[in-house]
Amino acid sequence: MLRTTAARSLLKSLPKTPNLSSNSRSSYSAASAQLQNANALRKWKLSSNHPQRRSLSTTTLRYATPLKPNVDKIDRQEERRILEQKIKPDPANVSTESSVRQVFEESQRPPENDEPLAALKSDIETVKDTFALNEVPRESLYLGLAGVIPYAATSFSTVYLAWDINHAHAAGTGLLFEPERAHQLLEFITPIQVGYGAVIISFLGAIHWGLEYAGYGGHHSYRRFMYGVIAPAVAWPTIFMSVEYALITQFVAFNMMYFADTRATRRGWCPPWYSTYRFVLTFLVGASIVATLIGRGQIASHDSALKAPMEYLKPDRDAQREALAREEEARNKARRHASIERYNKEEQENKNKDIGKEDGDKKKANNEGKTDSDEKEKGGDEKKQDGNSK
Repeated sequence: MLRTTAARSLLKSLPKTPNLSSNSRSSYSAASAQLQNANALRKWKLSSNHPQRRSLSTTTLRYATPLKPNVDKIDRQEERRILEQKIKPDPANVSTESSVRQVFEESQRPPENDEPLAALKSDIETVKDTFALNEVPRESLYLGLAGVIPYAATSFSTVYLAWDINHAHAAGTGLLFEPERAHQLLEFITPIQVGYGAVIISFLGAIHWGLEYAGYGGHHSYRRFMYGVIAPAVAWPTIFMSVEYALITQFVAFNMMYFADTRATRRGWCPPWYSTYRFVLTFLVGASIVATLIGRGQIASHDSALKAPMEYLKPDRDAQREALAREEEARNKARRHASIERYNKEEQENKNKDIGKEDGDKKKANNEGKTDSDEKEKGGDEKKQDGNSK
């Protein structure tokens, strides 16, 4: 109904409602005002000992002004003129469906607020303003970002070496390094990341000592000094842990230091920009640690545990021991064979000697027996000759 041209013209022709408060106040007479003030004064005197009654009387005075009904005087002539006026056709704006609200239709909001990605763009702008760090001093920003470079470099190296090892297991050879060489580099790079993380965590705690000495936000003694004590006490034992536990512990330490710095900033112990500055740096460092853990976790699918540098020498040492054992066994075997041959030779020689001795004895016995028989024969012959001669 209100969408028709006649109704719109009627609404525009109505005069504006005058200010009710001014009209109502102007309608009062001086006598009524004095009477109301006298009543209020009397009520205040009666309720001077009762605070609750005083508040009720104040409320009564506030709403004591009578209001006229919000109705204007009807202009009959103007209504008659509008009634007699012919409605001009406007097909562009008025049609059979112009006053019908569809179930599914476009929003009536302004176009700038009707974009589907408006919320996403707002979030992107918030992130952009956060990472812009416009309030951070340039020196602190540049040095802080430079301090993240070693973390990013070691993390990128870990991810690449893990990918190269996986590629070597899949294709038979790595792209740049052999699996053994990649493992050696990985075991060299990861302790650097752990040690550097311990240094940075200790440095974050030492910043609060400097702020305490400078008196920024006042002097708070042990409440501020404890940050510089707890941070290195948590950081440095991680260098004695295994790589995975060390990185996880440092990740938790970085986040706890961020929450501590945010709380200190809210208390006024640090510059206002310090919490945003720490958020960006903690985000970059935490992402590097997570990337390192993911890279090392991918290697675990092929190798149950990463080899230590000494483990690469163990096969060579075992091979050398096996070679020495084989050589010693061959030497012992040759020695035993030589001993057996020598023993057999000696046995054969002794046997030959015994056989020769027996042969000699037999020959000697035979010779002696032959000699005796010869002598007997000779003696018999001599006897025969003697008998013949006789």
